Amino acid sequence: MADAPVGYFALVLHSHLPFVLGHGRWPHGSDWLSEVTVGAYLPLLETFTNLVESGASPHATINLSPVLTEQLAAPAFKREIEGFLRTRIASSRENAPEFERQGRTDLLAGARNWEHYYRRRLEQFERLNGDLVAGFRRLHDDGHIHLITSAATHGYLPLLLRDESIDLQLRVAAASHRRHFGHAPDGIWLPECAYRPRYEWTPPVGPQRGRMRIRRRGIEEFLGEFGLQFFVTDVHLARGGEPLSAYRDYYPALRTLSEREQPRFEGDRSPYRPYLVASRGGRGEAAAFVRDPETTMQVWSREAGYPGDEWYLEFHKKHFPGGLRYWRVTSSHSDLGAKQPYEPEHATQRIASQADHFAGLLRSVLAGYRDRTNGPGIACSPYDTELFGHWWFEGPRWIQEIFQRLPGTGIAAVDCATYLDRNPPSEAISLQEGSWGEGGDHRVWLNHDTEWTWERLYAVEEEFWALARETVRSSSAVVRRVLAQTARELLLLQASDWQFLITTWAARDYAEARFAEHYANVKRFLQLVRRAAAGTAPQGADEEFLHAREAQNFVFPDIATHLDAAVAAPA
Repeated sequence: MADAPVGYFALVLHSHLPFVLGHGRWPHGSDWLSEVTVGAYLPLLETFTNLVESGASPHATINLSPVLTEQLAAPAFKREIEGFLRTRIASSRENAPEFERQGRTDLLAGARNWEHYYRRRLEQFERLNGDLVAGFRRLHDDGHIHLITSAATHGYLPLLLRDESIDLQLRVAAASHRRHFGHAPDGIWLPECAYRPRYEWTPPVGPQRGRMRIRRRGIEEFLGEFGLQFFVTDVHLARGGEPLSAYRDYYPALRTLSEREQPRFEGDRSPYRPYLVASRGGRGEAAAFVRDPETTMQVWSREAGYPGDEWYLEFHKKHFPGGLRYWRVTSSHSDLGAKQPYEPEHATQRIASQADHFAGLLRSVLAGYRDRTNGPGIACSPYDTELFGHWWFEGPRWIQEIFQRLPGTGIAAVDCATYLDRNPPSEAISLQEGSWGEGGDHRVWLNHDTEWTWERLYAVEEEFWALARETVRSSSAVVRRVLAQTARELLLLQASDWQFLITTWAARDYAEARFAEHYANVKRFLQLVRRAAAGTAPQGADEEFLHAREAQNFVFPDIATHLDAAVAAPA
């Protein structure tokens, strides 16, 4: 009989971008999607394949959010990626003679490395026939990764006004997952790890604040309805104390938010085992895996963690024309003009040494837990997928090094579903309300700069669901068609990305414009639904508008089939 492991390591990756395909190209349209695909999704597929071939299956838990999956599966995606890669190859070839004329042999080597890199990615993309969804699905079907879902458009669930909206976000997500991956999801990455228990709730902004008081179901009650057995939560929501900050080092604007008073909760629970989460008086439950605070900030933090190492590729400094990066971090405090040329051989050495460090830290943490409890624990390490390769260029290679080292540490890689099946939680707890964002609460998504978005969203939520109750069972194909597109626009309006990009100033103008665009679409379609219900089908400019939005905002083609059930969702 094999010896029991020191503990288990669960890598959990959350892959998500807002719906940008068909909404501009540079800098925050389809080029954003292309950059992340080429920088993160393709390298990680290669990393997982390499691990499988070496006999070190990662058993990672991976979410591809439904709205991201819809984009990856779209015909336009393949054209965008191929065009993006060919442009980058051309840029690297154009940069080379420029550096040669300047006598910059260090940068010349970088240009040739980039040409090789992008050619390799193009060849990989062509081998996949442009189908990344199928690539991830094969890894799942073969048992090397475990795919879970997220909310349909990454809506910030605790702050949505209506339970029907939460229901539709999850119902559409589960259906999209089945359609693309061939199985029902059994776990979920809650957008922004945001959670709310059951309690009497009032809208935090708008005219109904303090006037509308309704008993809202806990998020875990919704999960139970859709067979979503587990999710990931942050450590402060489970045991209290100072919240970790996953984004602060990447978005300096968040530092001002952290100056407010931090939440303080009572309780002390270990993050190295899952818990059954239930609300008092609720109907439904789900298991929660808790983010390990000891190891994850080593990977997240750009200030104190691995991504800020002086030898790694600098994300922010780019060469124009072409936008390629030729410089290293040098110092996280140095300005862009002081950055030194990137030296890949030094970066490779740092990857190896930091993989050694992480494996040792992981063993120390889990061995300590085993010694205290006489049993192995699980270290759950959740990250945004985009950190690996996009923000931190060396990240995918670091992941490969980690999994190759685990067997020598006595730590077993495991996906969350498998661990839960073998080790069902023995303790039921209540979670505090909050998120994994700055401050640990909702402040990144609800603040002075974003209040207006919630006021508008709440108004159209009320209007949409009232109208949906009247018309969803209409025998008119026209009514159902217009109502379906209205629902798509509402889901896109609910994306938490808009508030995040506004608060962080990462793309404030783009986010505000996109929010305003989807809001205007919802308002216009609500008028068209009423007219269609009264017998006047869209004609002329209205029909052109409807057809154009169906083509542009094409996500979730089966959404009409889910509206009946969402309307009938229990209160």
